[in-house]
Amino acid sequence: MYPDHTPQRAVKVHQPTPIPPPVIHSAPVVPAQPGTVPTVASIVLPDGHVVTGYAIDPARPEPVTTKPAISRAAVNVALGGVGFLAVCGGLLLLTSFIAALTAFIGQLIILAAVVFGGWIAVQVLSGSGHKGGTTVNIRRAVIKRNHFHG
Repeated sequence: MYPDHTPQRAVKVHQPTPIPPPVIHSAPVVPAQPGTVPTVASIVLPDGHVVTGYAIDPARPEPVTTKPAISRAAVNVALGGVGFLAVCGGLLLLTSFIAALTAFIGQLIILAAVVFGGWIAVQVLSGSGHKGGTTVNIRRAVIKRNHFHG
């Protein structure tokens, strides 16, 4: 060999040939789309070897569907609670109104009893003449041994 010349290795690069799909007689043969055949990549290693192969795309995880921060069930429960509170508030007002009405009617009954009782007391206790009825004079009666002789 030549002393000033360093020997170099011969690099052989093989381009792989895609395998055509099998011919099916019952279906028409569809030509392969240009994007379906992966590209061939060659890498030179530090020691001089060349590695050739198909480039593989990294596996991409399926996109995760983002869920809303609050579920629909929670929203429905919250809305139901708000409606329930509104109804309870209305019922509370209704019961307060009924209680106030009952107290008012009770006060009217007491007022009527006081007025009517006062009128009766005035009629009984008034000294304005005697208008009929039977007068019994008890002073002439004689009471002996728990028997009344009139």
